[in-house]
Amino acid sequence: MESEIVIRVGGEADADAVAALHAESWRTAYAGLVPDEVLGEGMPAERRELWRIRLGADYGEPANTPTLLIAEDGGGDLLGFAYLVPEEDGRALIDNLHVRPGRTGGGIGRRLLRAALDSTPAPVRLEVLRANVRALAFYEREGGVRTAEGTAVLPGGHTLPEYEYGWPAARVSGRTP
Repeated sequence: MESEIVIRVGGEADADAVAALHAESWRTAYAGLVPDEVLGEGMPAERRELWRIRLGADYGEPANTPTLLIAEDGGGDLLGFAYLVPEEDGRALIDNLHVRPGRTGGGIGRRLLRAALDSTPAPVRLEVLRANVRALAFYEREGGVRTAEGTAVLPGGHTLPEYEYGWPAARVSGRTP
């Protein structure tokens, strides 16, 4: 149930758990959408290295520091995460938003997205593969507006078409994460 979800700010200690969920989510959500080799045996280790680097880095000023939001159940089990990165142009990028496979559709993604939107006064954007119709529908239901088209570059140099979705800086507040 959505009421059992707790959103908290994550940190370096969460790197391995986030990496494991990231890999599991990619294998589930992107199967058939991205080349099989992207989801292959080396992907979990690559995700682990990525998250250890990201969460262990010193970004200097707090305004330059990305925010990891963790969704947990009442027992502290990781249900999902969102990673919000400040950009030089004054916007913030939701670089990742993933929910544990088998738990999608229960409000976790919505809570993470709203927490990410509420965590910054900046306009927010994200990029999503054009073929990921479930995610496209979710972001549109949540008020995202398609703002651009581009090309995603995946591990191994693979490229796929993507859309950018955005939310303006002036959003209705009062939502609870």
